[in-house]
Amino acid sequence: MSEFYHSSGTRLGFSDSGSGLPLVFLHPTPLDRDYWRPLTRNLPHFRAIVPDLRGHGVSELGSDLPVETFAGVPDISVLTMAQLAKDVLALVDHLRLPSAVFVGCSIGGYVLLEIWRIAPERVRGLAFICSKPQPDTEEALAKRHETISRAMSEGEGGIFNEMATRLTGEAARRDRPVIVPELRSRMRLSVKALVAVQAGLAKRIDSVPTVASINVPVLAIAGGADASVSPTEMEAFQDAPGGCTFHTLPVAGHFAAYEQPRTIAALMIPWLRKFES
Repeated sequence: MSEFYHSSGTRLGFSDSGSGLPLVFLHPTPLDRDYWRPLTRNLPHFRAIVPDLRGHGVSELGSDLPVETFAGVPDISVLTMAQLAKDVLALVDHLRLPSAVFVGCSIGGYVLLEIWRIAPERVRGLAFICSKPQPDTEEALAKRHETISRAMSEGEGGIFNEMATRLTGEAARRDRPVIVPELRSRMRLSVKALVAVQAGLAKRIDSVPTVASINVPVLAIAGGADASVSPTEMEAFQDAPGGCTFHTLPVAGHFAAYEQPRTIAALMIPWLRKFES
């Protein structure tokens, strides 16, 4: 069941279940908060706070985003990492939580880095799953420009079909073929939201210097078969002065937490115990 709150005048949805140490989970795009359901079921002794990011799931995109020309296309709304971070902090305020442990996958991890820059006092720990601190490479920027052009001309359907397959590990596709249609069914962004997200991702800053300031415990879990974020890129989190626990799941793709929820839960639980004392 969805609950709702408002950030910058926009209605956003979330779920809040369980009790104990509060964990805030930020999902990858173009999925919604259901992405985390298999993992949170394996973390029964923690409080799971799981929002739909702006423009995803039941959350509105809003009408107050900055508008600019991007990839040669005029009047594009840009959903920045800063806006998403403000939305998440508004949820933490709504729930009257002084602090929490934050968990993010892909864009969710990029938002965690922005949250750390804005309000480090609200952060007890940071867990990054298939996310990285580096900005887009030139190749990745070109791909985002292509995605925006395709979305504007063709719609989002073909793009989402490709993402559901490409970003899921081959082993998961082979062992559980239903996983691809399951994930595809949760990709419901409008063309406007898809374009806004891609523009915001392209504009995100280099967060490698930010890692050098993270003085709370970090957990980094990489997928060895991730087509978007490599384990080598994620190794940068090991420079965090608060300490980093690093793992690579050899056959996991970009959607590792959905592919291997029990394995990731088994890695998270010992790391989370340090926050319960």
